[in-house]
Amino acid sequence: MSSIKLEKLEKWYGKSVHAVRGIDLDIADGEFMAFLGPSGCGKSSTMRIIAGLEEISSGNLYFDKKIVNDVSPKDRGVAMAFETYALYPTLNTYENLAFPLRAAGWNQADIDKRVREIAGILEITDLLDKMPTGMSSGQAQKVGLARALTRKPNVFVLDEPISHLDTRQRSRMRAYLKRLHIELNHTMIYVTHDQEEAMAMADRITVMRDGILVQTGTPEEIYNTPVNLFVAGFVGEPAMNFLDCDYRHEDGKDALIHHNISIPLPDQYKDLVKNGKMPAKVVLGIRPFYVSVNTKKDAHHVIPAEVFVVEPMGDTKVFSAKLNDIRFQAVTNPDYRIAPKENVWLGFDPEHILLFDAQSEMALK
Repeated sequence: MSSIKLEKLEKWYGKSVHAVRGIDLDIADGEFMAFLGPSGCGKSSTMRIIAGLEEISSGNLYFDKKIVNDVSPKDRGVAMAFETYALYPTLNTYENLAFPLRAAGWNQADIDKRVREIAGILEITDLLDKMPTGMSSGQAQKVGLARALTRKPNVFVLDEPISHLDTRQRSRMRAYLKRLHIELNHTMIYVTHDQEEAMAMADRITVMRDGILVQTGTPEEIYNTPVNLFVAGFVGEPAMNFLDCDYRHEDGKDALIHHNISIPLPDQYKDLVKNGKMPAKVVLGIRPFYVSVNTKKDAHHVIPAEVFVVEPMGDTKVFSAKLNDIRFQAVTNPDYRIAPKENVWLGFDPEHILLFDAQSEMALK
């Protein structure tokens, strides 16, 4: 296993595409790190640089504190698994697993021992005689992972390996990959645009946008304390709600005003007012899980809205409501009865309100 350090890493494609922009990042030995972001954010380019498949335009890459900018891919000890399994269709599972070992000059006894060891770990021993064309997508994915692991890599890189699987298969494969990481303790880098995959599996997540590293942290840190509006809106399902508000001090009280709606300023932000650091215009963010719904106005439910649509999700219900000119979502228990076009009152849990500077889009601390 290896620790990895990215130092002021830059990647240009020609003179017009700046794919990676000065990334600094440390990945610990044995850590499961997810690179998360939308298409074109630079996450795959960063992964390919780590694997040695792309040249570095500037900056440095270290494995175990040794610079590897000019080390060839085969000498880095990086194994890769992709969305497409890339299995050899004319070879059975055993030979697919054995192929990279034969190419590396292993003798047959060691090849047989390693292939059967990995097949046992990934629970595919019963597939060793099977051809790729006769496998399910989940079986083929396991074989692809097994082949990547046969050479005992220092770093294991997975590029959206389960995005094409159906919902149930993805759920099972997420749990399987996490368990695999726990058992083998490989340094793993997982590239995905799916925030649910990153949140479920990674020790830490690096969120990227336009080639820039926006935030790195544990899933809990990324979810609960996003550094800006982009991270707040990109991570979480259902997505975070946002309201454009003006800060005002009226009648001795601090409030956030959205059109004709007044929301008391949460206590955790009152020090900003004392220190003169509260912006005049802010964006209020709150996740649907912290929005409550009532059919009557009371001390807590003071925000009027109209139900737009109700989505039963089995263990919860998701309500979309029209609040002035925007759509707002709330999550309730599955037994809560409410219908489209019904007038309701919303309440926000003040402890879970997040505020962002409307101009800079950065989170207020």
